[in-house]
Amino acid sequence: MTTSHALKSPVTIIGAGLGGLTLARVLHVHGIASTVYEAEASPTARSQGGMLDIHDYNGRLALEAAGLLDEFRGLVLEGREAARLVAPDGTVLFDQPDDGTGGRPEVQRGELRQLLLDSLPDGTVRWGHKVSGTRALGGGRHEVSFADGSAVFTELLVGADGAWSRVRPLLSAAVPAYTGMSCVEVYLHDADTRHPASAKVVGGGALYALAPGKGFVTHRERGGNLHTYVMLARPREWFADIDFTDSAAAVARIAAEFDGWAPELTALITDADTGPVLRPFAALPAEHRWERVPGVTLIGDAAHVAAPNGEGANLAMLDAAELARSLAAHPDDLETALTAYEEHMFPRSTETAAEGTELFTLMFGEDTPRGLIEMFTGEGQGN
Repeated sequence: MTTSHALKSPVTIIGAGLGGLTLARVLHVHGIASTVYEAEASPTARSQGGMLDIHDYNGRLALEAAGLLDEFRGLVLEGREAARLVAPDGTVLFDQPDDGTGGRPEVQRGELRQLLLDSLPDGTVRWGHKVSGTRALGGGRHEVSFADGSAVFTELLVGADGAWSRVRPLLSAAVPAYTGMSCVEVYLHDADTRHPASAKVVGGGALYALAPGKGFVTHRERGGNLHTYVMLARPREWFADIDFTDSAAAVARIAAEFDGWAPELTALITDADTGPVLRPFAALPAEHRWERVPGVTLIGDAAHVAAPNGEGANLAMLDAAELARSLAAHPDDLETALTAYEEHMFPRSTETAAEGTELFTLMFGEDTPRGLIEMFTGEGQGN
């Protein structure tokens, strides 16, 4: 028998990333109050990552549900849908300009997050609230404890708190596992003036320089900044032997993996204006799901973190919009609302994770870059 609950108290959202903020915004559009608890001390406590391409089949739908599509268009960086694929020696293998007809407009993640923050009523986000634990109280109610000793009690708890979610254990024992690949993140600032050779090889949008198990993925951001992800398929232990607090030594060790590559490519790391930041990629099983637990659910990476495939932020935002609309459609029956949301979310995330694994194989498998070129050009489709 389904237990009915009216939304008598605000929805409790853990995590003020794009998913959590989109959920709060779409709930607000439907007249439903929420409170977002975020571990970071402020919106500017850390860098918010790089470029995002917002897709017309998920992220855009979420922005429409949030009533923010016009404001979003003001953030789009023109020309950034250009894509270039080069060989390790710098030879251009594929070059696709941005002709304005693409369906994946590029924005800065931090600017999109700020747009969502600005769209919420004052006080919606409670900064400096790091979750130390969660526990079920029965009857669909939960307690969330924070590191400062405070706690909240809620009838509806949503984990939007990423790969290492503190809410997930209420629903699932699954823990993300290392995918076998990490990236080292670096920036070149004002590249057209200060790093012209690297700026030229990157072009106007995204650059892919790939070989089996490694490569450079670079995005041109606002202000002529080049944001590079140096990709390496190596065990965790290999990276553990590198002292990333010694930037020069770490850069030299990573760059050595690209010995013989074109200097304008290796300069993306050797000439970096920022210290190298290691980001291991972890993923939940593609078929990750859970049995319905009253009063709690997950969105975004908390529910289905996968190796980076260009869909993570978009999926989180779509999860958020669909959950909010389901709650608005069933305000007196939370379990019906949560069940309806999860029934759509589970197969979508499984399909996307499988597609992401296929994309990684195209990019970093033994056949790279041929398979990726075929994907870009549409050749080999249906064969």
